[in-house]
Amino acid sequence: MTETSADRQDPIRVMVVDDHPMWRDAVARDLAESGFEVVATAGDGEQAVRRAKAAAPDVLVLDLNLPGKPGVQVCKEVVGENPALRVLVLSASGEHADVLEAVKSGATGYLLKSASTGELQDAVRRTAVGDPVFTPGLAGLVLGEYRRLASEPAPAPDTDEPKAPRLTDRETEVLRLVAKGLSYKQIAERLVISHRTVQNHVQNTLGKLQLHNRVELVRYAIERGLDDD
Repeated sequence: MTETSADRQDPIRVMVVDDHPMWRDAVARDLAESGFEVVATAGDGEQAVRRAKAAAPDVLVLDLNLPGKPGVQVCKEVVGENPALRVLVLSASGEHADVLEAVKSGATGYLLKSASTGELQDAVRRTAVGDPVFTPGLAGLVLGEYRRLASEPAPAPDTDEPKAPRLTDRETEVLRLVAKGLSYKQIAERLVISHRTVQNHVQNTLGKLQLHNRVELVRYAIERGLDDD
């Protein structure tokens, strides 16, 4: 059974990356005071990649506008190095292109800096267990982009490729709701099962399909029409 941050008694380990020292320190302090373990901070892209590898946080709170190496590149590298690491972008930009680029780079969520401290804390907790967290209005944008990508012609199938793994009926049911954009909490309420059981089904599905995160899982589901009623 896969262990998640929500199942452990240990505090969620967080790293904060931002090039503005006062903002970075304030976010780190607020998170630490609310019970998170801030294991590292960084002020530029190169430093962020280096320290993320050393500190091994559960969640990386990441600004996109960084000197040396942009945030999307940082996201690609740290998630590529450690697929279990969750990235929550905390940015002043609500531009659609920035949001989509961040998600395609492996970010689990995207929150604007206008969010309250309480919203940030909730976003970090949800990000730690793999829930996609977006500032209101952005979730629909991301799902729309997935649908656009899924409508593009698929590459020619490889005849040597093994058959797709078989999912259980419950895993398929959970996957269908994930594709509709429901959170783990909403899925648990819909199916009358526990939040942890939903997490376990998602983790099992990721393993069977050899996918790394919920972003890839949503695209897989939409490509197969599982988001349709």
